[in-house]
Amino acid sequence: MKKLLIPILILAVVGIFIYTKAVGTYNTFVQAEEQVSGQWAEVETQYQRRADLIPNLVNTVKGYADFEQETLTGVIEARSKATSINVDANNLSPENLQQFQQAQEQLSGALSRLLVTVERYPDLKANQNFLDLQAQLEGTENRIAVARRNFNQEVVAYNTTLRTFPNNLFAGWYGFETKGKFEAAAGAENAPTVEF
Repeated sequence: MKKLLIPILILAVVGIFIYTKAVGTYNTFVQAEEQVSGQWAEVETQYQRRADLIPNLVNTVKGYADFEQETLTGVIEARSKATSINVDANNLSPENLQQFQQAQEQLSGALSRLLVTVERYPDLKANQNFLDLQAQLEGTENRIAVARRNFNQEVVAYNTTLRTFPNNLFAGWYGFETKGKFEAAAGAENAPTVEF
């Protein structure tokens, strides 16, 4: 009887250890995934803030300037495309993030063209409403950069947790997959040319 009790006791201890490790690892994955989802929500909030400011900016510019319709149309279309692409926090694959990022980059480019074109309208540049909107837009762009950086940090922590041993064994069992990150836009490594 004593010979049978020792192997049963050893199996019970090993079983309890594996069970607690598996549960602890699963809970760690869930917590890390929730951190990524929460940070993704912050990124979306900042992009939505920018999208909400754009109609006010466009209307202010339109009201003050005999403006190039093509530039305004480009901003409106880019905003429409950027707000139509939604990425679910549960599906933050590199491909989905790249599609989302490309639409946002098109909107950023259209806004840049709009602000450069405004330079030709001194009355508009001095208008307080325009200056306020421009400052809000600049602040929003900074918030977007911070939210994206924080999101990438959470994704790195999550992916590291998933890929380290022995967590990588449990990640496959539980169905957790690595998440995609924001990457620099093509050509971002080149400094912009400034001409006077």
